Amino acid sequence: MRDISWITYIMLILASYRLTYLIVFDKITEFIRKPFMKKVQKKKENGEIETKEIPKSMFGYLLKCYWCAGVWSAIFLGVGYLLFPNAAFVFILIFSIAGGQSIIETFVGVNIKKVDYYSELKNKE
Repeated sequence: MRDISWITYIMLILASYRLTYLIVFDKITEFIRKPFMKKVQKKKENGEIETKEIPKSMFGYLLKCYWCAGVWSAIFLGVGYLLFPNAAFVFILIFSIAGGQSIIETFVGVNIKKVDYYSELKNKE
């Protein structure tokens, strides 16, 4: 078995996180998910009609389930790195940078919203 350094392991984690998010949530990959999804309307207690998108098949579920897609993206990146380390490293590097950036952006964005919220509360007093 190949030894993986701690930095490569962290990069694989970040790359897997970003690839999973790309598959499950990002608008740019919606065309991949769309054929495996169907829209269902459900009537709420208050009378409103809610439209939800649900998987048509197990493959659709795989594309919509964060945990499932995470396992498959980890397998894809991990095995790719073990079999083709030089080629896979390019993708791992790009996805890990994007994954780290998205985690930082989420943290910063949440804290900016908290500051705005508390500023509004203070101004109302």
